[in-house]
Amino acid sequence: MYQELLRDEQLLAFLLGCDRDLAEKARDGGCGRCEGKLHRADYDRKPRGGPPGTEQGPAIRFSFCCAVDGCRARLTPPSLRFLGRHVYFAAVMVLVQAMRHGASPARVGELQRLLGVSARTLRRWRRWWQSTFAASRFWKVARAHLSRPVPASGLPNDLMDCFSGDARSRLIALLRFLSPITGGSASSELAP
Repeated sequence: MYQELLRDEQLLAFLLGCDRDLAEKARDGGCGRCEGKLHRADYDRKPRGGPPGTEQGPAIRFSFCCAVDGCRARLTPPSLRFLGRHVYFAAVMVLVQAMRHGASPARVGELQRLLGVSARTLRRWRRWWQSTFAASRFWKVARAHLSRPVPASGLPNDLMDCFSGDARSRLIALLRFLSPITGGSASSELAP
């Protein structure tokens, strides 16, 4: 079920559209510091883990810069494609960890072959979900809004199960839920 999502090119296209909408909303809000006009200041990312056969080249990360001299504040809006500065697509970081939860060594090996993710990277993601994310201010506040408790040991799998619908709908809902920690200075909220 989750492996199909990892191969779904339309999912990435949909998430790109969501990111465009979030970027336009942020741009319309103007500079948060001085209320000045925002200019485009997008930059390339080279994310890993896209569907097989898709180009693994640059992907645009939408960003803005204040046009007012003396301010020039940067605004990087939330994203459903990127999880902060992590190299892999956010959907990959969620789905791989959800698939790995209780997975056999053979299944972990299959994930590594499918996405080119090293065992070390998988362990680092696990630590990020269970330690860094679980200790963040964002999680401490956000988990109070969930319908049931989610232990750190069950992240992100149990968190995705808090949302309704099919696997694709639950993934998108989870990425929306995580979006406040994906952009610019808002990512500092992740720090414990």
